[in-house]
Amino acid sequence: MKSRIFLTSLLYVLLTFSLQAQTSLAERLGYSKDAKLLIIHSDDLAVAHSENQASFKAMKDGSVNSASVMVPCPWLKEVAEYAKANPNHDLGLHLTLTSEWQWYKWGPAAPRGEVPGLVDANGYFYDNCADVAKNAKPAEVERELRAQIEKSKALGLEPTHLDSHMGCLFSTNPANLAAYLKLSKEYRIPAMINHDMVNGIIKQMPDLFKDYFDENTPVVDRVLTAGPEDYKKGMKQYYENVIRTLPSGVSVLLIHTAYENLETQGMMVNHIDWGAAWRQDDYDFFMSKA
Repeated sequence: MKSRIFLTSLLYVLLTFSLQAQTSLAERLGYSKDAKLLIIHSDDLAVAHSENQASFKAMKDGSVNSASVMVPCPWLKEVAEYAKANPNHDLGLHLTLTSEWQWYKWGPAAPRGEVPGLVDANGYFYDNCADVAKNAKPAEVERELRAQIEKSKALGLEPTHLDSHMGCLFSTNPANLAAYLKLSKEYRIPAMINHDMVNGIIKQMPDLFKDYFDENTPVVDRVLTAGPEDYKKGMKQYYENVIRTLPSGVSVLLIHTAYENLETQGMMVNHIDWGAAWRQDDYDFFMSKA
């Protein structure tokens, strides 16, 4: 079976379709149900100039065909200018509720006084999803997600999809996942969800999701990403195995592309996992002829 590349922005079209629930996403896109469709998706744009430039290059000359943007981060305007200059972009929003680096921090797009449960004593986001779950009310989460969408649009960046930084919207309060899907429907921006989320959360709490999820909501078959143990064994080995063993259906492969330089080394100090060297490895693999 020959693998194919499918761009996430096509998911937008699916929101207007009315098809039977038994039809797979691959078939809704015009492929056979056995087709292998892969989205190579770079996370964390706007976090740093080096992240932006490497990702732009990987989309232009490499194998990356989709990316998502962290609105609260300092290099957002550079991404917005790129989006305006490249109107056929596939840039979504990496909806962000955490600030995970040791010294390099950011806070909410909404006024801090409106989302007090999302910030620590210094006004920054917490560095982990558990503290978000412990302190933030679902109404505050929804307010912040809305502020991020509105800020991106105000800068001229029309997002092609939504996803979640560090998966916080998928691993905290189920009401936060409902807010994610609510805003997806309201703004008509597809939200990245997979069958594990549907079967593990959404179908278990039908009343919570009944207004935001139905049989026509696009659902990718799987989301794949390397973890710390994969990094220790080598990213080339991990990615070659993913591509060679890719199952049928629509798969999203989440990566992080950045240059390992003084900017990213300083930003990601004392943070080997998903750090500067890891991001350079991702960039190198998906820019390679192999």
